[in-house]
Amino acid sequence: MPSTEQTLKSYRWVASRWPERHRCPGAAFSTHQTLAAMSDPEERWTAIKTPPLDERTGRRRWTPETSRQRVGYHGPGPETVQEKIEAVHDLVGDEQVATQVATDLLRRPSVAFKAMTDDTARHQVNHAQVEQPRQIRAAQERELSGTEDPFGPTVRRLNHTLEFLDLVGACQRFVAATGRIVPSLGERRFSEDERNTVHRNIDRVRATCEWITTAVDTGEVDVDEELSKLLLGE
Repeated sequence: MPSTEQTLKSYRWVASRWPERHRCPGAAFSTHQTLAAMSDPEERWTAIKTPPLDERTGRRRWTPETSRQRVGYHGPGPETVQEKIEAVHDLVGDEQVATQVATDLLRRPSVAFKAMTDDTARHQVNHAQVEQPRQIRAAQERELSGTEDPFGPTVRRLNHTLEFLDLVGACQRFVAATGRIVPSLGERRFSEDERNTVHRNIDRVRATCEWITTAVDTGEVDVDEELSKLLLGE
């Protein structure tokens, strides 16, 4: 593993090969680092602005492999964490492949735990958990509405009851958890950052409650852009 001094020397060398006006904001540092090996400055500065065509996506972009190929280096695969991440993204561009890989990785307890510390990832998982059964029920109702199945109305009433119970249960769990946690906070002192974090999350709770009220009273369940950003913690 390179020392801190060696790493700093490497960064300085890369920076010296790339005057600020010739750097490409859309290209990763690893790409600049690899293409820095090109001896001709003009060729180097022109090359980074003309990434190769990715036949899979139809877009022009640099990857660790294509940048190595550009300088004629065909050594071992990705080495840094960022290079490995980029390589994985290249391999899981297909939705079916990405789904299977994500499913396999989330079966690792440590991976699932760390993934759920990301607000956006956690929100997407929660949204999928709610959306999947909703879509299944909607598909069942559409199928039943096009038939003369005598059980159709009964199935729709059952689905409605399940959704009602899920919603009431979610509210009860939140109230119960709050009632358990808040009384223990009396003797604690929170930092400004901690208070700000709690306040931001309370704003999300308020927005969610208003969303629930609107859905129950009007049947309108669409999420506008501002509410979506708030729910995502943006």
